[in-house]
Amino acid sequence: MAEVSSRFPVANAFELLCEQYAKRLPARLEDLAGPSSGTVELPLHVVWSGRSSYDLTGPKSRMGLYRTVLAEGQRQDLIDFLDRDLLIEQWPVLRTLISRPIRHVWEASFPELATARNVRAA
Repeated sequence: MAEVSSRFPVANAFELLCEQYAKRLPARLEDLAGPSSGTVELPLHVVWSGRSSYDLTGPKSRMGLYRTVLAEGQRQDLIDFLDRDLLIEQWPVLRTLISRPIRHVWEASFPELATARNVRAA
């Protein structure tokens, strides 16, 4: 839990966001059972305005889907709409397009994402 002290009466926003995103994480990356091809229609509770249909064959469309689900999805949405292999494959670029709290929580919880990042950078 975010630490609140007399010196800092309000918890750090970064820590609070990390706590919220951590609660949504699947237990394992292997739990991500989303599609790896075709078109994905996101439900209204994940994307309440703008684009809701994503073609997984297009890299930009796929990246948009993953950004949206990582930011707005609940645990079951992550499991239903994200694919483990696609997440790892896209992570080196995707990590630069998501917020710092999301990136921190996912990389701290799943070291294989940090490894994927390092392999791409090499």
